[in-house]
Parts: sequence; C-alpha cells; structure tokens
Amino acid sequence: MASTGTTTTAPTHGNLIGGVWQVPQGAELIANHNPADTRQILSYTPATSAEETARAIEVAHAAFPAWRNTPAPTRGKILLKAAILMEQRKEELARALTLEEGKAYAESLVEMDRAINLTYFFAAEGTRLNGEAIPSALPNVMGYTERMPLGVVGVITPWNFPVAIPAWKIAPALIAGNTVVIKPSPLTPDTMKLIAEIYEEAGLPPGVLNVVFGDRPVGETLSTHPLIKAVTFTGSTPVGKAVYRQAATIGARCLVEMGGKNPQVILADADLELAAKLTVAGAFGSTGQRCTATSRVIVERSVADRFLARMIELTKAIKVGNGADPTVTMGPLVDENRKREVLRFIEIGKNEGSTLALGGNALEDGDHAHGHFIEPTIFTNVTRESTLFQEEVFGPVLSMTIVDTYEEALAAANDSKFGLSASIFTKDLHKAHHFVRHCESGMAHVNGPTIFSEVHLPFGGVKDSGQGGREMGKAALEFFTDWKAVYFENLM
Repeated sequence: MASTGTTTTAPTHGNLIGGVWQVPQGAELIANHNPADTRQILSYTPATSAEETARAIEVAHAAFPAWRNTPAPTRGKILLKAAILMEQRKEELARALTLEEGKAYAESLVEMDRAINLTYFFAAEGTRLNGEAIPSALPNVMGYTERMPLGVVGVITPWNFPVAIPAWKIAPALIAGNTVVIKPSPLTPDTMKLIAEIYEEAGLPPGVLNVVFGDRPVGETLSTHPLIKAVTFTGSTPVGKAVYRQAATIGARCLVEMGGKNPQVILADADLELAAKLTVAGAFGSTGQRCTATSRVIVERSVADRFLARMIELTKAIKVGNGADPTVTMGPLVDENRKREVLRFIEIGKNEGSTLALGGNALEDGDHAHGHFIEPTIFTNVTRESTLFQEEVFGPVLSMTIVDTYEEALAAANDSKFGLSASIFTKDLHKAHHFVRHCESGMAHVNGPTIFSEVHLPFGGVKDSGQGGREMGKAALEFFTDWKAVYFENLM
C-alpha cells in the first residue's frame, strides 16, 4: 500500500448516472492524492458541471416512480445483499479508505463495520415501514397513517468518513423509496465508487443511486434544483448553513450535520485511568478529524495534574505515520489545507497564552517527508474566552481547562456555539443525571468518550452542530419520509 514515487497510471472514475459510468466531455480532472505520501496519485475524477449534475437529478427523478412502487421488503432485500457484499469486501474497502483518507487501517476496519451494520439495520426496516391505525372519534370512520417517500434526495458527504457517512444517508433514503444523487468529497472518491459498484451488484435499478464527482457547482445544484425534494449534508458549519438557506429557496427538506467542539468533563471522583485513556482516544483517534472528537477536556482542579500527566504519557505512545503500516495508530491530516489550518490554530493557542504541554509541531522528515503529518498536541490553561476553547480545530489538538466545581464544569461545557456531543466522567449518579439533562448537546455520555455512537440510536446535534433532524436509527426515516393520513368514511 505504500508509494515510492509519482503514480502515472492512476485510473479515472466517471460519474454514475442512470447506470452508466462516464466522464463528462470536456470536464477538468481532479487528482486524488494519498495524504500519507502525496507523490502517489490514486485516481482522477471529473470536476462536474452544474448542467451535468442537473442531468443526474433528472435521471433520478425519472427512476423514482418505479422505485417508490417497489415493495419495501423487496427494497430491503437489495440493501441486505449490499450489506453482505460490503462485508465480503470489507478489507478491500478499508485499504482504499486508508489510502485516500489517511486514517490507520484498524480505524478503517471499524468504519467499515459501522457502514455494514447501518446497511443491515436499514435493510431490515423494509419490513417495518409501518403506519398506524388510529381510532376515529366518529362512528363509521377508519383512520390510519402510512409513510410516503419524498422523491429525489441530494446527498453531500465529507471526506473524513467516506464510507460510513454515505452509508447512513444512502441506506435510509433508499429503503424509504427515494432516489439519490450523491456528491462525495473530491478528496475521497475511490471509496464512493466502490460503494456504488456494490449497490449495482446488489441489484439496485439504474438511476436509483447516482454518483456525481466534483466540487461547489455540484453541491449548489443539489441544493437548488427544483426537482430535489430533500438535501442531507455533513460538513463544516458555514457550508452547512449555506446549504440550508439554499434548500429553503426551493422548499426542499434539509438536514445538515455540521461542526462540534465537544466537551469531556472529568470530576474529582472519576476513574482517572479510564478517563485519560478515553480522552486520548476521543481527541486523537482519526487524527482528530471527526465532528464528535473530544476537543475540550474540562477537569476539576484537585485531579488536574495527575490527569494531565497520564494523558501526556498515553499520548506520547501514539505512533504517527502512514495508516497502511499496522503499527501506526494515528495517520496524517487529509490534505495540505487541513494541515496548514491546524498549525494556524496551534500558533493562535500559543499567542493567546495557553500552555503548550505536548506536541505542536509538523512532522516533515524521514517517513513523514511526503505526507501531511502533525504531532498530537495538548494545550493546558485554556480559558473559556480563547480561540482554542471556542473554535473547531478538526485536527489532533486537545485543549484542557481547569475548574473548581461541577457547576463551573457544566457552565464551561455549555459555553459554546456548538452542541453535538458531551461527556462526563464521574461516579456520582446525581451529577451524571444532572449533566445529561442540562448539557446542551444532541448526544450525551457518562463515563464514555464523545466519539461513541451506535447505528440504531439517533445521531445529531443542536445549536451550530445540526439542524433539520437526526441521522441513524429509526429517527432517520422521519427525515426521508412524509406521513399521509388516510380516512375511510361512511363504512356502514
């Protein structure tokens, strides 16, 4: 999987529109580089135009009537076969994921498990797209409800989970009877191509799932085309808000999952060894490039020194390098822009007076010479007013803030424009329940990391972390379906 020089024979992937893979005529090509060794070009994809994106939407619109009329259990069988094929090709997809996104291979396998389990879960929902029989207040009237698909769904996904996030958007959209046009990130196209090929092999009819590679013109078209009935987006908060506004102009339903600045509170009675291990895992897993990453750790003063010392010890054991190396535990940043932005935040932290306790440097020598590597970094004495406390870094940077009481810790945890995930480590059940009730987040954890979630529970945030609904679990179907109320009257 490693590269020793520039690749000149990288494949070119076309768009999938109406069951045909094709590069649009005259389209510029975007190179997909290995972030651990940028000399290696993995593939090329087209910078697709708005016009070609519109054609994909029209094809999906034409495919919608037949797909919505396909019985839901039959749709479920196709998803079931797709899940089985994903499981059979798990290692192949994990290798492709590591090559183009950079995460450690073990992390790619975990992501594959999530995508597989999500697809199995929604395949089974094909037999559970239930309405409800509701007693009428009048004689001779029968009332019930049924779920209705929306139509064409525009899906815009990021680079940091290029298998799992498409899976948790595509699967519920399809099982509900919608057709899909998806724009994956231009930084991670190879995994999306493999996923689409699996759905084709599973028997998904042409036009039901369409893949359009590219950048801004594709995303803007998916958010503004009049045939789009819903848009689901995962990415940065500024872009997510723009997508939400654009979708409103066409009356499309819109779900945006955006940034996070997730707090982990460590009280004095916590199991400090467990808390330190899970804080380090939450902060530096996936190189900190996840919306649920632990980016703020808020610690009671009486245990702060011991907790910091153990975190530093654990963080020093992290091996940074090419994720294809099985001994590596943290891979590179995804590209030079991300690396530059993380280094900028590190300099801001130094300039604003936070204490650099560990790391803070780019790794650019030896095996790191051709990749986007940064040391895992810990700052202490981070105040609530500081940039590191308030802004999403989206990289391997952890900020530690010291407090004197639980009440101060809760206030600090909530002192953010974001509200995705929050965690507390304590043995005090009263404080644990109080935190769960009063933390301003879409997900709450007790004695667990901010990154944890399961496929059958809702996923999403509040404030600037999310708008428009929840993903995963049965809650996802609320976004991808409409309710129809049915009345049979004068029955006797």
